[in-house]
Amino acid sequence: MVLVAGPKQISWKALRKQVGQSRLTMASEDEVLAVTGYRIGTVAPFGLPRPLRTWIEESVLKEEEISLGSGMRNVAVIMKSADLRRALGGAEVVALVDETPVK
Repeated sequence: MVLVAGPKQISWKALRKQVGQSRLTMASEDEVLAVTGYRIGTVAPFGLPRPLRTWIEESVLKEEEISLGSGMRNVAVIMKSADLRRALGGAEVVALVDETPVK
């Protein structure tokens, strides 16, 4: 699981390097539900049915306060980014955002 700020785009090259794989694909809706217990658009890093390797893209922690999925549509959890970092103590903070301008 990668937590990334709003409209930012993950660099697939950086993510492949991070996980040590030459090919990656996005999980399907069914795969997301099976692994997290949440539907796409509601996924939260809390309350998972089993531990899941999690990365926090460093741009998330640049904001003092953040919002993230709550497990329910149209409902967000608002919290301090420092509290997220503490709550997800096992998560790695990584640079994965593609800073290439969109044309």
